[in-house]
Amino acid sequence: MKPQFACGRQSGADASVTEVRLTWIEGRCEHMLRFGRVAHERIVGEHSRILSFRPGAVFALVRRISSDFGPTCCSLSVVQAANAGQTSAPIASVIVGGERLLHVENLAHVSQVLKMVDAMEADGIDPCDASPDHWRDVAARQNEGRQIRPYTRARHAAWLQRSRTGR
Repeated sequence: MKPQFACGRQSGADASVTEVRLTWIEGRCEHMLRFGRVAHERIVGEHSRILSFRPGAVFALVRRISSDFGPTCCSLSVVQAANAGQTSAPIASVIVGGERLLHVENLAHVSQVLKMVDAMEADGIDPCDASPDHWRDVAARQNEGRQIRPYTRARHAAWLQRSRTGR
């Protein structure tokens, strides 16, 4: 699966979805989805496609820009798609926007988050279903230089229980 980036909404597009335009130019501009449940995919060119996400969906977007001398920029954002009528922050590559739950830059921080996502999946947890508060906690801990707490099955079960009961 080739990764990519997002741009302007086309006329007649469904305003209730969040769109992400992914661009993939090998070795130059590589945007990819690390996780997320895509509601719809539209190919818009040889190097570009647009993914649509339903309101509230959580997804991770990885961006890597390189020059002839190697990577110049690397970032990872975990985003929760905006709900209908919700005010949302503009996010690069994301149309309609959403809430940025986590944003990290530089290869070391991106790698650390990707390893954490791999560990969640190895433990049988879909990162899309993880508590949004977990992603906020990861962001805060990384910003403060503190150790990131793993997202365990016990934490996930507690989140699922809270979300079912509305607490």
